[in-house]
Amino acid sequence: MSMSSAEIWTVIVLLAIGTYLIRFSFLGLIGDRELPEWLIRHLRYTPVAVIPGLVAPFVVWPEVTGGAPEPIRLTAAAVTVAAGYWSKNFLIAAGLGAGTLAAGPILFG
Repeated sequence: MSMSSAEIWTVIVLLAIGTYLIRFSFLGLIGDRELPEWLIRHLRYTPVAVIPGLVAPFVVWPEVTGGAPEPIRLTAAAVTVAAGYWSKNFLIAAGLGAGTLAAGPILFG
């Protein structure tokens, strides 16, 4: 499908306006108000839900191997989950997972 330059810029501008309005609806309209406790409690779980959602496809269906899971990535994911569960610290869990992923080729050959 071929699009003209004007159509491409129209899509870019409309997406920029839509993104701005989505952010403004949350930050601009209620940014100076006190949020209810139930909403704050739910918002605390946002990173916990987003980060695994971003990482899981790369662990389970990596493009490098044509979609087959790799032992190195699965081991790094398991170490990350275990370290996060026991330490309750994201930086420790991410650091140990990244270290396992970096050391994986040495360990698994």
